[in-house]
Amino acid sequence: MTLIKTVPEGQADGLARDQYEAARASQGYVPNYTQAFSLRPDVYDAWSKLIGVIRSKMRLRRYELVTFAAAMAMDCTY
Repeated sequence: MTLIKTVPEGQADGLARDQYEAARASQGYVPNYTQAFSLRPDVYDAWSKLIGVIRSKMRLRRYELVTFAAAMAMDCTY
Protein backbone atom coordinates (compact mmCIF):
# COMPACT_ATOMS: atom_id res chain seq x y z
CA MET A 1 0.00 0.00 0.00
CA THR A 2 1.36 3.40 -1.00
CA LEU A 3 1.40 6.00 1.74
CA ILE A 4 2.09 8.90 -0.61
CA LYS A 5 -0.20 9.66 -3.53
CA THR A 6 1.80 9.74 -6.75
CA VAL A 7 1.14 10.26 -10.43
CA PRO A 8 1.48 6.97 -12.37
CA GLU A 9 3.97 7.06 -15.21
CA GLY A 10 1.29 6.72 -17.87
CA GLN A 11 -0.62 9.70 -16.51
CA ALA A 12 2.28 12.09 -15.91
CA ASP A 13 2.41 15.22 -18.01
CA GLY A 14 4.54 18.34 -18.27
CA LEU A 15 7.49 18.61 -15.91
CA ALA A 16 6.60 15.39 -14.03
CA ARG A 17 6.66 13.43 -17.31
CA ASP A 18 10.01 14.99 -18.21
CA GLN A 19 11.42 14.02 -14.80
CA TYR A 20 10.13 10.45 -15.15
CA GLU A 21 11.67 10.17 -18.62
CA ALA A 22 15.00 11.59 -17.44
CA ALA A 23 15.11 9.15 -14.52
CA ARG A 24 14.28 6.19 -16.75
CA ALA A 25 16.92 7.26 -19.29
CA SER A 26 19.68 7.67 -16.71
CA GLN A 27 18.80 4.91 -14.23
CA GLY A 28 16.67 2.47 -16.21
CA TYR A 29 13.66 2.96 -13.91
CA VAL A 30 11.78 5.70 -12.05
CA PRO A 31 12.94 5.74 -8.40
CA ASN A 32 10.47 6.06 -5.54
CA TYR A 33 11.82 9.48 -4.58
CA THR A 34 11.08 10.81 -8.07
CA GLN A 35 7.55 9.44 -7.87
CA ALA A 36 7.10 10.94 -4.40
CA PHE A 37 7.57 14.40 -5.89
CA SER A 38 5.27 13.77 -8.86
CA LEU A 39 2.48 15.99 -7.51
CA ARG A 40 4.98 18.83 -7.05
CA PRO A 41 7.56 18.47 -9.82
CA ASP A 42 8.67 22.07 -9.26
CA VAL A 43 9.78 21.11 -5.74
CA TYR A 44 11.66 18.08 -7.10
CA ASP A 45 13.38 20.35 -9.61
CA ALA A 46 14.47 22.74 -6.82
CA TRP A 47 15.56 19.82 -4.61
CA SER A 48 17.64 18.35 -7.45
CA LYS A 49 19.37 21.70 -7.96
CA LEU A 50 20.11 22.00 -4.24
CA ILE A 51 21.61 18.50 -4.11
CA GLY A 52 23.66 19.32 -7.22
CA VAL A 53 25.13 22.43 -5.59
CA ILE A 54 25.94 20.53 -2.38
CA ARG A 55 27.55 17.65 -4.27
CA SER A 56 29.59 19.99 -6.47
CA LYS A 57 31.60 21.11 -3.43
CA MET A 58 32.41 17.56 -2.23
CA ARG A 59 34.16 14.53 -3.55
CA LEU A 60 31.77 11.68 -4.32
CA ARG A 61 33.16 9.51 -1.51
CA ARG A 62 32.61 12.23 1.10
CA TYR A 63 29.07 12.87 -0.14
CA GLU A 64 28.28 9.15 0.07
CA LEU A 65 29.78 8.89 3.58
CA VAL A 66 27.81 11.90 4.81
CA THR A 67 24.63 10.51 3.27
CA PHE A 68 25.26 7.12 4.88
CA ALA A 69 26.03 8.67 8.27
CA ALA A 70 22.84 10.75 8.16
CA ALA A 71 20.79 7.69 7.23
CA MET A 72 22.32 5.72 10.11
CA ALA A 73 21.61 8.54 12.56
CA MET A 74 17.98 8.58 11.44
CA ASP A 75 17.65 4.77 11.53
CA CYS A 76 16.78 4.84 7.85
CA THR A 77 16.86 1.37 6.29
CA TYR A 78 15.85 2.52 2.81
